[in-house]
Amino acid sequence: MTNASGHRESPDRDESTLADTVLLDVDGTLIDSTYFHALAWIRAFAAHDLAPDWWRVHRTVGMGGDLLVGEVCGRDVEDRLGDELRADWADRYRQLLPEVRVFPRARTLIDQLQQAGHRVALASSGAEEFTEAALRMLGMTGDELAAVTSSEDVDRSKPEPDILATALQRAGGAGAVVVGDTVWDVESANRLGARCVAVRSGGFSEAELTAAGAVEVVDDVGELATRHWLL
Repeated sequence: MTNASGHRESPDRDESTLADTVLLDVDGTLIDSTYFHALAWIRAFAAHDLAPDWWRVHRTVGMGGDLLVGEVCGRDVEDRLGDELRADWADRYRQLLPEVRVFPRARTLIDQLQQAGHRVALASSGAEEFTEAALRMLGMTGDELAAVTSSEDVDRSKPEPDILATALQRAGGAGAVVVGDTVWDVESANRLGARCVAVRSGGFSEAELTAAGAVEVVDDVGELATRHWLL
């Protein structure tokens, strides 16, 4: 079902099924970093004489870095160079961090959710140091959230549900709504059995996110901060 603005709405639910926890993705959702990650990967690949298409790299940002190399360049490259490429990507992304910005009203959304009594957790597939950098951009510390997770906390990254399940458990929640920007976030939420509200700010289309199973798609988290959406 869609509303007057054309966005897909969540179906009616009994009170007992309402989520008490909101799990927020970070890259492409709270901070405008997707294309910086893609650039860092492109430069890391180029340093090893690899030249995957930009679009293919972009489409895999949001998938865990442990899976991205094989997805983009094949299993042979992962076996030979995976760890080296990931280290090179991290170095190059660090150099780009000063250019990364928080999406407008991202902090406002977090504050609104907490004031409404929801547990709020960050559930990122990114490295811990970059999740910490995102928190600094938001003007927050991990202690101000119910939980903060990163790739170091689980063995399997998105689209597996482990990151989300760990964040939900640490937050002490009974049920979750996920906010993410990629089909990998939506698939991860689906595997957890949680609804996913998707934002287009990571570069995926509304049609793709809806087809993946998002219950609602909006432009960005700033739009979520302007209206009632958590049903």
